[in-house]
Formats: sequence, structure tokens, C-alpha cells
Amino acid sequence: MLRSLLLGLALGASADPVGVYNGRGGNLDVRPPRVEAEVQVDGVLDEAAWDGAALLTGFSQFSPADGVPAVDSTEVLIWYSPTAIHFGIRAHEPHGAVHATLADRDRIGADDHIQILLSTFNDGRQATVFAVNPLGVQSDGALVETGSVRGNGFNNAVVRREAADLSPDYVFDSKGRLTDYGYEIEVRIPFQSLRYQSAAEQSWGINVTRRVQHSGYEDSWTPARRASASFLAQSGRLVGLTDLRRGLVLDFTPSLTSRTTGERNGTGAWEYSGGGPEVGGTVRWGISNNLSLNGTANPAFSQVESDTGQLIFDPRDEQFLQEKRPFFLDGIEQFTTPNNLVYTRRVVQPSAAVKLTGKTLGTDLALLSAVDDREVSLGGDERPIYNILRFQRDVGSNSRVGVIYTDRIEGGDYNRVAGADARLLFGGVNTVQLQLAGSRTRRLGATTTGPLWQALFAHNGRMFGIRASINASDEDFRARSGFFPRPGLVHLTFRPRVALYGGEGAVVESFTFDVNVNGRWRYREFVEGDGILDEQLHFNLNTTLRGGWQLTGALLLETFGYPFEIYGRHRVELTRPDGAGTDTVAFVGRPRIPNRDYVLSFQTPEFEHLSGNGFILWGNDENFYEWSPGRIIIANGGMTWRPTDKLRLEGTYAIQQVRRRSDGSLVDVQHIPRVKLEYQLSRPIFLRLVGEYATDRQDDLRDDTRTEAPILVFDPGAGDFVRATGFRRSTFQSDILFSYQPGPGTVLFAGYGNTLLDPDDPFQSGMRRVADGFFFKMSYLFQM
Repeated sequence: MLRSLLLGLALGASADPVGVYNGRGGNLDVRPPRVEAEVQVDGVLDEAAWDGAALLTGFSQFSPADGVPAVDSTEVLIWYSPTAIHFGIRAHEPHGAVHATLADRDRIGADDHIQILLSTFNDGRQATVFAVNPLGVQSDGALVETGSVRGNGFNNAVVRREAADLSPDYVFDSKGRLTDYGYEIEVRIPFQSLRYQSAAEQSWGINVTRRVQHSGYEDSWTPARRASASFLAQSGRLVGLTDLRRGLVLDFTPSLTSRTTGERNGTGAWEYSGGGPEVGGTVRWGISNNLSLNGTANPAFSQVESDTGQLIFDPRDEQFLQEKRPFFLDGIEQFTTPNNLVYTRRVVQPSAAVKLTGKTLGTDLALLSAVDDREVSLGGDERPIYNILRFQRDVGSNSRVGVIYTDRIEGGDYNRVAGADARLLFGGVNTVQLQLAGSRTRRLGATTTGPLWQALFAHNGRMFGIRASINASDEDFRARSGFFPRPGLVHLTFRPRVALYGGEGAVVESFTFDVNVNGRWRYREFVEGDGILDEQLHFNLNTTLRGGWQLTGALLLETFGYPFEIYGRHRVELTRPDGAGTDTVAFVGRPRIPNRDYVLSFQTPEFEHLSGNGFILWGNDENFYEWSPGRIIIANGGMTWRPTDKLRLEGTYAIQQVRRRSDGSLVDVQHIPRVKLEYQLSRPIFLRLVGEYATDRQDDLRDDTRTEAPILVFDPGAGDFVRATGFRRSTFQSDILFSYQPGPGTVLFAGYGNTLLDPDDPFQSGMRRVADGFFFKMSYLFQM
């Protein structure tokens, strides 16, 4: 009764009562009460501690359009005990069905959910994110704003806030339940799971967002504006937090893993190897409120699901695989740099590693040292050693500067990278990002050095925006501890955009048009003022329709120059004029290839039981296999079906096809269908089955549009040039996994994986098993 009276006063009076904080009213400094009590986290807010809690009301819509009151009412209760902070959420839903499933951790994106963003250093730059769906299923991670954009390249000009990295996992308690008015959630976050300042009285940044799936809207407690260079800088504050008792933070996670792999030997017989249990462990010590030291020996770094197959159209590209290993995930956000100068998956199979992360005196500190296995070294007899050091310093209200040092040492060879970067925010909507780095590499007695530099300006207005950048690196720049696959280029971009927003109830809720102008030069040619290599002009349209539908269209006008670094070692087999034998001559290729492509894509709303997406690009583009004009189709689509709150079926299909523009003949076609079935028996227990089929059919390669002669490539095994003959290759991978994961660090995995291959042998038919393996992992988190 008292709570309803206070809420009525909050919505109807010009001044809010004490303890009620209306976001739209600008009451953003929240003083939660400190209560000497412990409550049971059961999703029912009926204990006495909730009666005096601070109340957050007055949510605003942030996406797809900002500046209007939220359609659905949300109330957030906050109080704290000596050891934890507590949140209670009442989400009212009178307009549609609540979407809630018993999903796996970090898989609640299709559900209605609440996000709590805690900036415990109150710096407006980074936050720990705790998300919970209506059934209490958790998703968590870290958000460090870097100004990066996300999307598929054709829709990343759309105004949106940066998403959290959901890789890290934190220990916290949550329960939820559906009610007659919507849903109710209870969350307890122990101070042991947080890093925060050492001050006696704390002031933390806070915001709470709500995702409503039936409408596609995202609401925010603070009246955050899309016309801003930072979402976190628009947070409110938790003030007056005193006497927080974190206690001793000492975690020990021993692990036991076993893997048995089978394959055919030289005689065709099946053999299994491995199988012996491996014991390892990880220790985390909270040195202080804001510094953590992690160490590991023989860690259990085995993955429990194979990486999703990817199609690569441009051979100059490299696959980027997400980090999934627990030791590297803790504090991974502290290693973030422009140009990905840190990529922890370069450390393949470490024997031991140590890591120090945290923040002190306004400076983020991240240190990682690891010793890798001999098997992954270039020579096979040295243990690669990695050392990575990252500092970032807060400057002004929202800006920061940083330095980075990495090295990879293997015997007498090494790669060292040092650099500095800055992200400067001004005027509320403007960002300048700068980076300067250099590398020194020693390989087989030869030493090379090379610079890297970048400058970026972004204006993030609500209707008008612009993004301009230049990114350059010398061909001798190397980052062996990072992900930088294409050195030696200068990339200049200029991308203006205009965004329009529909009124209340409009069919078109937002509309964005942008022009993406791209130019690429080889570094030396750019410095010397020579001609451009690649020219790209993209016109992009992105629309959000009522209910959460997303539509994208694009027109791509491009010209690509001859990449001799790829084809310089190719040869062409020509018949001699007299017909007596053949000659081998250098492959020259066309100097430039003009393109015109079209793009269409869509994404459905997250319906209660179904969602889907599709993408297609088609038109005239490079035939990279033969470096000649081609006709391409690149398409992918996916669908997720959730018939119950426990069962989830995901299917994806990707296809890539290249035909010669000269005669329409097929050069290459690839298909990758993938199906994943998950059954969540309970919150900690699930069963997963994955099947992926990949097929690739390629024609004999020839010097299309010029000599029509066969193309030769160098075969290191034969020590000579051989014809690039056609082939057909098909593989099928299947995985089955049983998982028991009651909380971060405590897991039991048992799985089996199988690989089948169609060897394209005229004397055989069908697919045959070529490899399989059994996997077991068990670990337990001891907290002291």
C-alpha cells in the first residue's frame, strides 16, 4: 500500500517523495538504504528489507527512437547489505505476451530481459553488466566503450549503443517469476564479484535497461539520448555507499580433463590416442578492491563446441574466432585496443600463464604472460613466450589515453609491438580516436620494423552523423600477439548518414541512409603519392518497422586493383606456338576489375516461439580464384524455433557461388548448413546436439578472359608448379554435449565429436568417418 502511494505521488507530483527516483524527472542520484539483513533470493519481493528500498521509476524509450516515455511501466528497487547489493524488478506488461525461456547462460537475447549496468569506478567509460530474463536466467559481461561500430558492414551506420562483451562470467544470484501483471525478478550481486574504488564512501554509475520483445523496444531508466558519443556517460549514480565488506577474494578452480581422439593410420586401420586425465587449476586472488591476480597451470582450455564454419570470399581475409577459454575471459575487456593488437587466441595451448588486471588511481592495468606449447612453435622445438602489458588512463570527464606493449619470443626470434592510443570525447556527440604503434620483428636472423597509425573522427548526432578515418600500416608491420591480418595498406573511409524517426504508432519507426566512401592504397604507394588500389562507393538503406522488423538494402559500386601479393607466384601453362610442348609463364591478371553488387537483408522480431534472419549479396564482383570478372552470390539465413521454454532449435544455411562473367561457367560453390538442438532440462543442465555439413566444389582454374590457359600454383610438397585442378570436397561434423553448469567455474562437460569426409574417390561412394573424439571436463570453483 505504501509503495503504491509513493509511486502515485512520484508520477503525479512535481517533486518526487524521498526514496523515489524518477528518471524522466531527472532524479538520477540514488541513495539506496543500507540494511543489516540477508534475504532469500526467490523472486518474491516480500521481505521487510524491500519496504524501504530506493525506487527507480520513469523509464524512457531509447530504441528505436529516444526521448519519449516508455510504453510499459518498470519499477526497480535497490538496497544493499554489508556484503551485497540487491535489486528487485517489477516489469508491467499489459500490451503483449512475456517472452521467457529456460535458456543457457548468456543466451537470453530472444527473451524479455533486464540489464543492470554498474559503473563501479564512476568513470562513464566502463561498466559491469548483469542481465536476467523473467525466469531468472542470467547473462553477464563487461562493457568498455571504444567507439566501435557493429553490424554486417551495411547497417553499422545505424545509431545504436555499444553492446557488452558477454564472455566474462560473474557469480551472482537471481530468480524470476511470471505474474498476472508481467514478471518479477530478484537479483543479489555480492561485492566479491565486483571491482570498485577504495574510497570509504562509494559513488557508482548506474543505469537499468529493459528489452521488450513483443514491440522490439529498449527502455532506459535514465533519459539517454542517441545523439551522444557515450551511453554510459548518461548514467545515473548510486551515492552514499559505505562500509562495503568484500572480504577475502580467493578463488581456486581445479580441473580434470580427458580427451581421446581417433583417426585412421597409414594402413587405414582405426587408432585412438590420448585419453589420460590431465589435472590443472586456476587461482584468482583479489589483491584489493580493484586489482586481481590470476594464475594457471596446465589449464583446461579445451572447447566444448567446434567453431561455426565460415565462408571467406576474399583470400586476403582471415577468420576471427571468438575467445571462449575461461582463464583469458576474466578481465579480457582491459586488453581492448584499436586495431586488435591483442588477440588471446594466438596463445594456443599454454603450459602456464599469469594475469594481473584492475584499476587504480584512474588507470586501468592489464598484464598477461604465458608460455605456450612447443607443438605450436614455428620450429617445433621452442616454447613461445607471450608478454602483454596494457595501461589506460582516464582523462577529463569521459576521455582516456592508453599504451600497449606486446612481445612473442621463440628462441632467438621475436615480435615486439609498442604503441599509444587515445579516445577523446567533446561536445557530447564528437569523438576523436588516435593510435600510433610500431613493430620490430626478428625472424631467421633478419630484423624488420614497421609503423602503424590511425586517426578517426565521429559525430554522432541524432539525425545527422559522420564518421571519417584513416588507418595505415607498413608492409613490415607485424602483430604476432594480435589480430592484424592485412598489413601494408592505407584505408581511408568517409561515411555521412541521415536518420529519420517515425511518430508514435508509425509503421516506419526509424530510417537511416548513409553513403560509405572507401579507398585503399598500398602503404608505399600512398606515401609516394601513387595511384589508389581499391575504390568503393556504397549506398545503404536501413529501416526499422513497427514490431521490431529490420530491413536493409545496399548498392555497391567498386573497383579493385590487382593484388600481386596473392597472385605473384601463380603461373600459366601455355602451349608453344609450334605445338611442341608447353611453356610456363608468369600470371599477370587484369589490372583492375569493376564491380556492381546489390544487398538485401532482413531480421524478424523475436516472436514468442520463432525468429529468423536472411542476407543476400549478388552481382558482378571479383572472381578471386582466377582474378577475373565474376558473378557472385553470397547468402545466409537462419531460423530459431522455441516450441517450449526448454527446447531450442537453431538452423543456419550459408552459400557462396562464383561464376565466370565471360561464359557463365561455375568456378566454385560452397554450402554450409548447420543445425543446433538444445534441451534445457533445468537452469544448470542442458543437452546439445550440433550437426554441420560443408561442401565445396571447384572447377579447374584457368586464365579467364586472357589466355584461357591452365593456372599453375606452387606445391611445396612436390617442389614444383602444378595445375590448379578442380575438386569436390564434403565434410560433416557432429557434436553431442551434456553440460552441468550450476555457476561460473563449476562445470561438468561430457561430449563426443565426429567428422565424416567424402574423399572424392572414384572407387568409393558416400562419406566415411575420418576422425572422432570423446571429451570430458570437470571443474569446481572454491571461494574463500
